[in-house]
Amino acid sequence: MALSLFCLLLTLLFIQTMADTSCTDCFVQSRAAYYPNSEVNGTEVGACGFGSFGATINGGDVSAASDLYRNGVGCGACYQVRCTNSTYCSSNGVTVVITDQGSGDNTDFILSKRAFGGMAQTPDKATSLLALGVTDIEYKRVSCSYPNKNITVKIDESSSNPHFLAFVIWFQQGKRDITAVQLCETENFMCKLLDRSHGAIWTSSSPPNGALSLRMLFSDEEGEETWVVPVNNIPQNWMAGQTYDSGVQVDQ
Repeated sequence: MALSLFCLLLTLLFIQTMADTSCTDCFVQSRAAYYPNSEVNGTEVGACGFGSFGATINGGDVSAASDLYRNGVGCGACYQVRCTNSTYCSSNGVTVVITDQGSGDNTDFILSKRAFGGMAQTPDKATSLLALGVTDIEYKRVSCSYPNKNITVKIDESSSNPHFLAFVIWFQQGKRDITAVQLCETENFMCKLLDRSHGAIWTSSSPPNGALSLRMLFSDEEGEETWVVPVNNIPQNWMAGQTYDSGVQVDQ
C-alpha cells in the first residue's frame, strides 16, 4: 500500500514537472493598450531602431513592450496576443512584432491601432474594442514568419565608411533571440564582437577592413546557442542607408 502511494506521488510530481517545463508555450495573463493619436500602423521612431520598417513590418501589426523589450534583446520577437472579452474578441487574436519600448496602465503591450483592432471578431466590434483603450489580454511567444525573405542587414544612416558602422537586422524568423553579433574580415577571418548600442542596433567604432562576414548568435529559451554565418557578405563599399541580403534564413 505504501509503495503504491509512493509511486502515485512520483507520477503526480512527474506530471507537474512536465507541465511546468512546457509552459514556455503557455499563455500569460496581462493587459494591452494602443498608441494614442497614432496612425493605423506602428511608429517610425521606435526604440528598436527599425525606422520606417518598424511601422510597416508584419503588415503594421506591431507593438511596444515593457519587460519583454529586454534592453533590446526582445526587438523583432513575435507574440500571439488575444484579448479576453468574449463580447468583442476573437479566439485567435493577432500576431505582433516588437518594434518599440513602452508601457502604461499595467500593460505589457502597447499595440499599433491596427493590431489592437485586429484582436476583435469584426470591424464593428473593433471600433468598440478601440473605444475601451485598454483591455485584458493573454499572450505567448510564437515564431516570426517572413515567407521568401532572408535576414537582411540595414546600414544605419549614422554610419560612415570606414570609420563607424551601425546596422539593424531585419526579417528575423523563428522564436530565438540574436544575443551577439560578430564582424569578420573575409581575408584573414579576424573577428570583432560588436556592441548593442540600443534596441536592435549593432555598432563598431572601428569596423574591420574589406568585405565583411557577419556571424550571429541565436539563443533560445532553454539556453541553447548557435552561431549562424550568412551566405552573403557585406561588401567593402558598404554605404549608409543601404540594405544587404544575407542569403540565409533561420526558421526555428
